[in-house]
Amino acid sequence: MTKIEHFARTKQWWDTIDSLIKPIGNLGLRDKRINSLMLRWSTDNDFWLRRIAIEHQLLRKEQMNTELLNKILQNNLGSQEFFINKAIGWALRDYSKTNPKWVKQFIKQNIDKMAKLSVTEGSKYL
Repeated sequence: MTKIEHFARTKQWWDTIDSLIKPIGNLGLRDKRINSLMLRWSTDNDFWLRRIAIEHQLLRKEQMNTELLNKILQNNLGSQEFFINKAIGWALRDYSKTNPKWVKQFIKQNIDKMAKLSVTEGSKYL
């Protein structure tokens, strides 16, 4: 993870960053230490690391750690950064295919802190 973090901090653009999401997410299913690392990254000054934290559970479906997702999203609500708000919406949209009730409730409870982009993207399939 040290090498991945170095790469994420030095090769910063959405396509590079997003290519790290699946490997980190897969590793997180096998090594629970990734959860605490992603929680820490979710508050990092570097918004690209925050984006990885937000998106690392994409495509997990029933294996989604909703408690972790909630904490990571809460840490990033109110952001003015496009790439963060898009990631929040993307994470919610993806999970809404598996658990629309959870996503609907999350949006309802946090809509006043969410960017319009996050709400639009997150509620696309609701």
